[in-house]
Amino acid sequence: MTTSFLLITQIVLVIILVIAVLLQKSSSIGLGAYSGSNESVFGAKGPNAFLAKITFLIGFLFVANTITLGYMYSQVAQKSVVDKIVEKTNVPAPVAPTSNTTK
Repeated sequence: MTTSFLLITQIVLVIILVIAVLLQKSSSIGLGAYSGSNESVFGAKGPNAFLAKITFLIGFLFVANTITLGYMYSQVAQKSVVDKIVEKTNVPAPVAPTSNTTK
């Protein structure tokens, strides 16, 4: 449940991050040409400072979400197939036989 929510959040963050990066002004105009008159909404300096802060924030959330997803998936991967079967069936785990041979 939690990993699926974080995975959906990751996809949404990726889409928002790509849009935020493409809207920033660069040497080529990019998608900023389609945004219209930004100066009236963001002030006289335009959206450069605002978009830079938003991009940093979304990038930070993306990295934090990636680390959290990696940790959660690594915890799931540490369980063996036998452990998963035992959890589902409530059967005690098999014990390795010991040899009682003497020399």
